[in-house]
Amino acid sequence: MEKADPSETKPALPREASRRDRLRAVSPEALAQILSAHRIYLETGREQGTRADLSAADLEGCDLSGQALRRIKLDHACLRNANLADANLQRANLIGADLGGACLTGADLEGARISGANLDAAQLDAASFVGADLEFAIMTQAVLRQARLQGADMSGVNLEGADLREADLRAANLRGASLRRARMDRADLRDVRLGGAFLDGASLRQVDLRGAYLRLARFDGADLSAADLRDTQGLVRAQLATALSLTESRLPTGLSAAE
Repeated sequence: MEKADPSETKPALPREASRRDRLRAVSPEALAQILSAHRIYLETGREQGTRADLSAADLEGCDLSGQALRRIKLDHACLRNANLADANLQRANLIGADLGGACLTGADLEGARISGANLDAAQLDAASFVGADLEFAIMTQAVLRQARLQGADMSGVNLEGADLREADLRAANLRGASLRRARMDRADLRDVRLGGAFLDGASLRQVDLRGAYLRLARFDGADLSAADLRDTQGLVRAQLATALSLTESRLPTGLSAAE
């Protein structure tokens, strides 16, 4: 039997590998120079230095912890497993960036643009996303314990299996978001917009949902024990009928868990 030509049997590159081929390599020396110029750019009020542009750069595994990265451009960059703990990323551009498995514990991303980014299994505990744009970001299995997300645009975000315990999501937009099996115990969800969101199997024990917009939100199998649902908008009895538990929950006036 003739052996097949290796060039004919070579498998196609997976999507991730082909994406890496399009990334820009940055040496440690070049990165240090770029960040030094960016620091001067920030310290002089943008009069000197150069705003760092690391868009589509391969920065996988880089240690950028504690760095002043405000307003940096990192669109479509690869930051998988990078260390960005306590970094200042206010108003940074991270659109479509790959931050899978990255550590951003305590990082400040206030006003950052992170739409469409991959934050799968990222460590985001105690991070600040106040007013950030996270539209359609992938945040499955991410750890967001005690994170601050007030006023963030998280419409269409995928937070399946994420840990949002004690997170502050006041007035955040989670329209159409997937929060299936998310852990959200004791989270502050006052005035949040959850219209059409999926909270199937989520743990919502002791959450504060006062003033939240819940039209067409799904709570199938969700644990709403001791949750505060007073003054919510758009919530109807049918939505609560399939919840796992409503024990000690506080419901809107005129609404009860009874059929």
